[in-house]
Amino acid sequence: MHINLINPNTCLGMTEKIAESAQMVALSDTVITASSPRHGPESIESAFDETIAAAALLDVIREGEEKGVDAHIIACFGDPALDAAREIASVPVIGIAGAAFQLASLVSYRFGIITTMTRTLPASEHLLARYGYQHLCSSLRATDIAVLDLENISQDSYQCLKNECLAAIKEDKAEAIVLGCAGMSDLAQQLSSELKVPVIDGVSAAVKLAESLHQLQLTTSKEGQYAAPLSKGFSGRYQHWDSQSKTDSPKKLHRVS
Repeated sequence: MHINLINPNTCLGMTEKIAESAQMVALSDTVITASSPRHGPESIESAFDETIAAAALLDVIREGEEKGVDAHIIACFGDPALDAAREIASVPVIGIAGAAFQLASLVSYRFGIITTMTRTLPASEHLLARYGYQHLCSSLRATDIAVLDLENISQDSYQCLKNECLAAIKEDKAEAIVLGCAGMSDLAQQLSSELKVPVIDGVSAAVKLAESLHQLQLTTSKEGQYAAPLSKGFSGRYQHWDSQSKTDSPKKLHRVS
């Protein structure tokens, strides 16, 4: 199968890291094309960042559709533009937060989320409510490590992350940990080994769910919520969304197999 793996921010170093994490767990015949948008914020740490990133992210979804990919993964823990992406896609679109919650619920009675900035905690609460996992999340903690600092994480920052995980386990009774940023994807195995509990990285979780949906021949329902948008004209910078126009190509990184 072919997965369109999208880092919604414009940091290519982060995109490379996410691609490596995805490929480590992918089946040998799964092809992963990792991309980031041509335009947008270098990191997503607020509702403003997420809104600015959304339109360019949808361009990358459409580009993947034109290339005939079998699934799209939105590799940002806010699951930005997920509903809109599902409306315009003919194949499954998976957000890494939803994927991580699903897997955590299978391996623990209650889990904790360790995220980046304190200001993003309400966004995680919103996601838990959206997906119906509030009752299974016993801990929601922030490290106040900026997203871009995760690209080459320092030992001090890693220890801060580990300490928050330990607090979630010991103080909040979490039995598994969900890492609340795609930039933490390469840390899951080491943390799990040191903490002795399951540590779920949403990028890896999304890859395995995408492969399962493909194998089961399941895709997004087009009845109701995720029906294709009504055809209409667009102006200005969004004119390429007119039905006869072609989208701008995203800033593609590389294809790995």
